[in-house]
Amino acid sequence: MRSAKIFILAAFLTVAALGTKAVIGAKLLTQINSENKGFAVVELFTSEGCSSCPPADALVAKIEKEDKDMPVFILAYHVDYWNILGWKDAFSSADYSKRQNEYAGYLHLQQIYTPQIIVNGKTEFVGSEEGTLRNAIQTSLQTASPAQLSLSVSSAGQGKASVKYSAEGTDQNTVLLIAILQKNAQTKVERGENGGRTLSHVQIVRKLQKVVLNGKSGVVNVSLPNGYDAAGWEIVGILQNTLTGAITGVAKAQGTGADI
Repeated sequence: MRSAKIFILAAFLTVAALGTKAVIGAKLLTQINSENKGFAVVELFTSEGCSSCPPADALVAKIEKEDKDMPVFILAYHVDYWNILGWKDAFSSADYSKRQNEYAGYLHLQQIYTPQIIVNGKTEFVGSEEGTLRNAIQTSLQTASPAQLSLSVSSAGQGKASVKYSAEGTDQNTVLLIAILQKNAQTKVERGENGGRTLSHVQIVRKLQKVVLNGKSGVVNVSLPNGYDAAGWEIVGILQNTLTGAITGVAKAQGTGADI
């Protein structure tokens, strides 16, 4: 009986120690991220006309929920080249197909495909690969940000918004991209490969505007998409190197949301 009690006590102490290590590990990751100011910009290229895309849409929704308190930014681009196969994706744009083609050049890819995820403009893989995505995010969060960006909305209304920016650590090859995101939406697909399904989406890019940086700070006037609702949308800025495609800084605009 005595030996049994000792065994139970030892097992309890082992479990407690493992739990403590897990907590310490989580705190350490947060500390590392805080010190390095790393970030992960996850760009998903998807389409409602692609039968392989819903699992990737679900994955980024899961990541977005889990990492809501971390500097992880999801941007979902709906490409337009699937529209010829029976269903027109209402969120699609030729601009997003063009952006994906630009990445193919940066990353020396022979072709584009969906679902595709690109993290920080440097790493690409099939959008439904959860383990690969998690590893890419963790690596990015532990890598120091080469540039810093801050955004704020000074005014918004009547289909327009004024966005102030301040950027540090940029060079002549850096541009600012302003993305206006719809936080979530659902679509009942009537035709095509996903016909009969109701699809859910998060962080849908509804507008992407390129800004040539003029000094370290400035004001950008952006047109708000139809249906813009401050509570259900947000504005994110990205600093990107036009020679390599690498994303060097990112920020969510302060003042976006229900307080506008």
